[in-house]
Amino acid sequence: MNMAQRRQLRRNLRQRGMTLIEIVVVLVIMGLIMAAVGVNVVGQIVKARQDRARVDINNIQSALNLYKARKGRFPDTGVGLKALVDNQDLKEMPKDPWDNTYVYMLDGKQPVVVSYGGDSAPGGEGEDMDISSKDTKSSE
Repeated sequence: MNMAQRRQLRRNLRQRGMTLIEIVVVLVIMGLIMAAVGVNVVGQIVKARQDRARVDINNIQSALNLYKARKGRFPDTGVGLKALVDNQDLKEMPKDPWDNTYVYMLDGKQPVVVSYGGDSAPGGEGEDMDISSKDTKSSE
């Protein structure tokens, strides 16, 4: 290999690499794309959890109606949803998507089932929003 070929080889090697500025620009662009996608994914996860809670509450309501058909009344608030498990209307005590037990109460003669959302406390917005059997009935 002569001297001219070596210089040409070195020049080619230098031209193939990326500069630090080019690498930083690519990383910034990738970061922006990932941030935009991440925001959408998190929003969909929250919506999916809330939708699952609504489906669970509807299933619990169905089990409560079956219990009433057999026993002539809804379970007492003290016994709660455990009565559905004991009566084999549900396989196990249901947990909401945030791994909390559903709250059961009687509103007059009608049962109400509630998930307190991500914060496990009454009230809230977004992921912390309460989901109630009263709401699921009115939205159908």
